[in-house]
Amino acid sequence: MDEEYMKLAIELARNTKGQTSPNPLVGCVIVNNGDIVGMAAHLKAGELHAERLALQMAGDKAYGADAYVTLEPCAHHGRTPPCADALIDAGIKRVVIASDDPNPKVSGRGYDRLYDAGIKVERGCLKEEADTLNEIFFHYIKTKKPYVTMKLASSIDGKIATTSGESQWITGEEAREDGHRLRKEHDAILVGVNTVIADDPSLTTRLPGGGKHPVRIILDRHLRTPLNAKVLNDKKASTWIVTSMAEDSAGALLLKEKGAKILSLDPTDVGEVLERLAEKDVTSLLVEGGGMINDSFLRAGLFNQVVHYLAPILLGGKDAKSSFSGEGIHHLPNAEKLTLTKQYTLGSDIKFIYKRGMSNVYRDR
Repeated sequence: MDEEYMKLAIELARNTKGQTSPNPLVGCVIVNNGDIVGMAAHLKAGELHAERLALQMAGDKAYGADAYVTLEPCAHHGRTPPCADALIDAGIKRVVIASDDPNPKVSGRGYDRLYDAGIKVERGCLKEEADTLNEIFFHYIKTKKPYVTMKLASSIDGKIATTSGESQWITGEEAREDGHRLRKEHDAILVGVNTVIADDPSLTTRLPGGGKHPVRIILDRHLRTPLNAKVLNDKKASTWIVTSMAEDSAGALLLKEKGAKILSLDPTDVGEVLERLAEKDVTSLLVEGGGMINDSFLRAGLFNQVVHYLAPILLGGKDAKSSFSGEGIHHLPNAEKLTLTKQYTLGSDIKFIYKRGMSNVYRDR
């Protein structure tokens, strides 16, 4: 039955995707004599962790019970007290854990605390599924960079707009709604200034049930973002502009007056951009840029997955915009070899999810 209870804990955690950053997704189920007496998921950074919420639900029934936790319980004081201590104090007799926590503040210490208290600990139950659940958090902790998703929406022949520049809408309503779910699940969304100038997008999450908006990142070397752009005036989400210009330049000061945050660094150095975003607790980034922006991340080898919405239309035209432009990859042996992990039908469109291996880094300069 261990796997059944852990599946429930994983599902509880999965339902909070997109709302716990920079914390991981964690679920907990407490079982006493075959009865589920407590279950919960961590809901938001700064609030109680899953273990403490589940223990609150269980009350006295937690004594002598088994706890199923998707991630190694913390043993340090952060915004909340250690969960390992809460499990010990409640009289839990056995803890079944799916994933190890790579965070240096936690790694191994949670296990040690439980072992020292005489609690039986079993590790690795549904580990692969639980590790996938927290791939964003694990990547962020290990690399000090956000997990990067490149989103593409194109015709069968790879076009994102017609020769006249029309792009709304290549994909259908179901695919567009799914794209908004992607926004909800990421901390930030990134585009280039040309997209802002051409389309004046909101870059917000628009779902029937609502959802948090990502931080809006604009790569804008020379500060060409229009002062009347929606991203500066709708006040629905924070807007950060990455520019080569100084933070106290005249253009930067005008944008600051509109509420934008200026990050003064080379916007063409996507590695440096990602490092700066990580310093600001951005654990995941959705890239919705055009061909040049996509090319920058491709050539730098700094992306983790590609989500491609493929519409059953053909546009043609040598001057029609493509998903990727720029320099591209010069030699076939250096081409990214991705793994198709999931495929869905959304109305008349198809959604493909491709994963990139961490060891496969493009080095053609």
